[in-house]
Amino acid sequence: MKSTGSNSTARAFTRLHGVAPAGVWSAPGRVNLIGEHTDYNDGFVLPFAIPQRTWVAAAPREDGVITLASVVDGEVVTAPPLRVGSLGPGGVQGWAAYPAGVAWVLRQQGITGGADLVIVGDVPHGSGLSSSHSLEVATALALLGLAGVAASTSDIAKWVQQAENDFVGAPTGLLDQTASLCCTEAHALFLDVRSGKQEQVPFDAARHGLEVLVIDTRVSHSLVESGYAARRAGCEEAARLLGVASVRDLETEAGLPDELRPLVRHVLTENARVLETVELLRENRYAEIGPLLSASHASLRDDYRVSCPELDVAAAAAEKAGALGARMIGGGFGGSAIALVPAEIRADVERAVFEAFALQGFGPPRTFIAVPAAGAGRDV
Repeated sequence: MKSTGSNSTARAFTRLHGVAPAGVWSAPGRVNLIGEHTDYNDGFVLPFAIPQRTWVAAAPREDGVITLASVVDGEVVTAPPLRVGSLGPGGVQGWAAYPAGVAWVLRQQGITGGADLVIVGDVPHGSGLSSSHSLEVATALALLGLAGVAASTSDIAKWVQQAENDFVGAPTGLLDQTASLCCTEAHALFLDVRSGKQEQVPFDAARHGLEVLVIDTRVSHSLVESGYAARRAGCEEAARLLGVASVRDLETEAGLPDELRPLVRHVLTENARVLETVELLRENRYAEIGPLLSASHASLRDDYRVSCPELDVAAAAAEKAGALGARMIGGGFGGSAIALVPAEIRADVERAVFEAFALQGFGPPRTFIAVPAAGAGRDV
């Protein structure tokens, strides 16, 4: 499936290395319609892939070395060459840690060959749209493809999670990489993280006169440096205190210390919101999911405490201007919000959000319409 992105990435590879790449692989970012901070609690999520992607052009090397070059706005940024056999957690910093972590995990699967990798992407960084997992998934597919190794999407998702958790140091769940790998065009992916069961739920907002407006606050966040790990640890402590495998197994937050109850309450109510949203989509009652999105944001803001002023302003301004519902997405502490907007008033909602940001003295956000796109694969 050739695209402008894959063609430009292949050309960039040829310019840098003097030969054509052996192939180009790509993986999308994602919007999580609802189901936030539930994945690492064995819960339910409902993401869809977006058209913005990361492309990796690759060719094998015989010396066990990986070279990395990223093309950003026409400028080439390179990382020091990495010897696959010497990779280890903490040994690579910055953006190069993400593809390096994938190579480190795949080495444990017997994939030890080197590669030249050239990376191009248009998923906004730090926006809560999973740019890092898009890069990691595309890298995994490229290295597996060069090695001629077939692997299931569930295995690849777990390897990418291991790279993110153990090499990069971000204790993420399975939502983002599974979405990038498994989402399909015109659908949202209903995933039960505990069982691995998946359902492709048709999601065509335009047919119902609606749009999913993404509001990128441009407040960059890092799951390594933010309070994400503390929230996850709190959920694990709550499960331990009540003697269950995960928060999903609880029916109430009763019996927990005061500081843990809100975390558990969010997870339990968010799982319920995912299930209700899926039922509404199955019944083509799209407009009725709006209040569930808004309730999700309130829970993330007040119970899970992972929002920030820019996300709160984005959601509130969108709703005041006529959005049917709005909420932050991603790990929190920055990034993006989404709003479910009647198509005929989308421009009014965007204007209201920009004006609200200016009134608060925030820098202007970035907005675009998210449409469910295809998942990861080989382009060339």
